[in-house]
Parts: sequence; structure tokens; C-alpha cells
Amino acid sequence: MANNENGGMSRRDYAKYAGLAGVVGTTGLAGCLGGGNGDEGKDGSKNGGNKVEVQHWWTGGDGNAAITALFEGFEKKHDITVKSNPVSGGAGQNLKNVIKKRVLNSDPPSTWQAWPGKNLHPYVEADKLEDIGESVWSKNDMKNAYLKGPKEAAKPNGKFVTVPLNIHRLNNLFYNVEVVEKAGVDPSSISKPSDLVDAMKTVENNTNAVGMAHQTKSGWSTLQLWAQVLLGEHGEQTYAAFTDGKVKQNKQAVKQSLSLVKEYHKHFNGDAGSIDWQQANKKLINGKAAFIHQGDWAAGMYRAQDSFEFEKQWNMVPFPGTKGKYSLVMDSFPFPKNNPTKEETKKFLQYVGSVDAQERFNPKKGSIPPRTDVPKDKFGPFLSRQMDQFKSSKSQPPSIAHGLATTPETLTKLDDAATSFNSSWNVDKTYNKFVSAFEPN
Repeated sequence: MANNENGGMSRRDYAKYAGLAGVVGTTGLAGCLGGGNGDEGKDGSKNGGNKVEVQHWWTGGDGNAAITALFEGFEKKHDITVKSNPVSGGAGQNLKNVIKKRVLNSDPPSTWQAWPGKNLHPYVEADKLEDIGESVWSKNDMKNAYLKGPKEAAKPNGKFVTVPLNIHRLNNLFYNVEVVEKAGVDPSSISKPSDLVDAMKTVENNTNAVGMAHQTKSGWSTLQLWAQVLLGEHGEQTYAAFTDGKVKQNKQAVKQSLSLVKEYHKHFNGDAGSIDWQQANKKLINGKAAFIHQGDWAAGMYRAQDSFEFEKQWNMVPFPGTKGKYSLVMDSFPFPKNNPTKEETKKFLQYVGSVDAQERFNPKKGSIPPRTDVPKDKFGPFLSRQMDQFKSSKSQPPSIAHGLATTPETLTKLDDAATSFNSSWNVDKTYNKFVSAFEPN
């Protein structure tokens, strides 16, 4: 890994980027010895000059339709071609691995799909992202149109390095209207997570449905459920302290929230360990479950059903105890240093942060815009309500389970802890794993 004209790393660079390399693994380091993935243009520049290479994991379904609409809008506005370079599979992990290798090899794409916030810390600490506060964020009135939560996530090091495109809300409690009405349960009256236990018992005593649809085949659904229980039962200050690694200082709250999820699991569907989240969500659609906690991507399945209408057959309330909060899951596009198409990429990120881009992308994706000034006419009744609640929200806490509030290394450990919890429901062991998740290797 000798230093050279082509952006190879010196030994001093290697030490500086060790944190990022550790996340990539040995295969990422091997990439330092090889060539890049970009195309050579006639002028010798990467990616063929007047092109923006965008890597993303939206290879099918609503994601592909949404990103295609965004690319079309950009190319219509600018005489710049988007080179879409998608990487499918692994729930986005395959793309993350590709990006880490390319960044270590000083051969990044123009930009890529990435969770903002602490997920970008390895790149920030390796000094691989450029400050775009003036070149991008000063345009299109972005600083005024974005609320505090998305803006904070866009500057994990105190400087703007990425542009959020969409928001999925995480603090949702979806419910089947017919089931809860038959049970005599009013979801809007459930004031905190601990009260949800009695509501689920009431459902099961008065209907043939289970209290909550859930999957425990993988850890992430339980991790995000636990995080909302912590937020709703113990407040945002405790939630933020946990994300800062102050787990021992909040031992009682962390363990009590784990105990509540353990209590919830008595009311999960019996096949939770063998199904995925979509199959769990179908149980709510079919009236076999009263509630499900999921990101608002779950609503896409409801909207696709015939005779399953918002507010008539299904509805949603903020997860108990989180009213007035809008828990963020976001995708964004960073600006890497050694950018192969600097000026074109600045224009692309300015466009990502515009009303037109977010109006094109989000209705198709089933998400809402991080801008608060995007017209609602194309979004339908549920997403329009989500937009109103986002705009009026008092805070926008970042997701633990989706990387905004946790570094990649910590998130991997937390997810492993949640996977073990799904098998054992052992509160003490899971708490200890949560503690060690924030400790250095």
C-alpha cells in the first residue's frame, strides 16, 4: 500500500483509516491494491466526464420506481447524465461493502445511498467526506426547509456532508380497525408502552387475534421495537444517553424496557421465529393480529390491498409515549472527497435537496420529504397526515436500529444482541451485550 499518484494509501494513511478498514474487513484492504470500479472517459476522468455515478440499493419495487423518477427529473433539469450503478442484496449491506472498498481505494463513486448520522462516522473520522455547507446546503433554501433532526443527521461531525432525500417514520403502531373495535380497545388512549400489554391481553380475551404481529427470525425488528419502548417509557433524554453509550448509567431503564419487550413476546404470533416482517404484516391485514410496530414502509402493503382502506380497515397512532416525536429513518447522498465529478455532483446533491426531487421520489417510495414545504397533493391521505405530524413534531429522534444514532460497528453488535434476545428472552444477558456494544474491540 505504498503512496502513489493514483490515490493509494501510505502507512500513515493506513493508521488514520484503520477504523474504516476495520468495518470493511480484510477484503476491503485487499481492494487498496487493485484498480477502481469507475469507467474511464475520453478525457481521462473517471465515469466519463459529464456523468454522475450514483450507487444505491433500490433495485426493484417502489424504490426503483422512486429513484428512476428522481434521476429523470435531474437529467431534465441539467444536461448531465446519471450513471445508475445499483448493488442489490443483503438489505443494503452489499452496497455498503462495495462503497467501503472504493472509498479505501480512493476511488469513490460521485455519491451513494447512505443512512446519515452516526452511520457515516467511519467516513468522517477517516476524513473522506467534504463539507458541503456552502456549495450545496446554501442553495434551494435547504437550511430553512429542513427541520432540526434531519439537519443534525446531515452533519454528524458538525459540518454538512450529506443530503437526506426521504424520511420513513419508525415510531408507528399500526392496527387493524375491526379487531381493536371488536375488542373494545382504543389505541389512541394507550399512553405509554407498559399500557400496551393490557391492551393486547384485552384483544386476546375478546377476539381470535393475537395482540401483536412480529417477526423474530432476525434481530432488527426486535431492536427497533425495544428502542421505541425505551423512548416511549423513559423519554428522549434517556434514549439519547443510550445512543451516546451511557448504558450503565441508565441500567434500570434499559433493563425495564427489555423486560417489557419480553412481556410483549407472549402476545406475538406463534410462528414469529420462522417468518419475515412482510408475513407478519399480513397477519394484521388478515385480522389475525391487532397491532404491529414497524416503519411506515409497512403501509405500502396496506395501500396495495383491495378493500383495505386507511382509517376504515387500518390506522396508525404514534407508538405509546412518543406523541409529538417523529423518529427518523432516512436515506441520504454524501459528497466524498476525491470526487470524480465534483461540479456535477454538487448539482445533483442540490437537486436531491430540492422540492422537485423530493416531490418526485417520495410518493412513489412511500416516504415523506425531509423538506417541510413540499406540496401534499401527490402523497395520499396517510402520508399527508405523516407530513403534517412531521412538520408539527417537537423533536425528531434518530433511529437506533437503522444506523442514524449508532455507528456501523455498534449497530452490528446491538443487532446481534437482539438476535440472541429473540432466542433466549434473557434480559440480563442482553443488557450486558448492549453495554459491550459501545465498548471498543
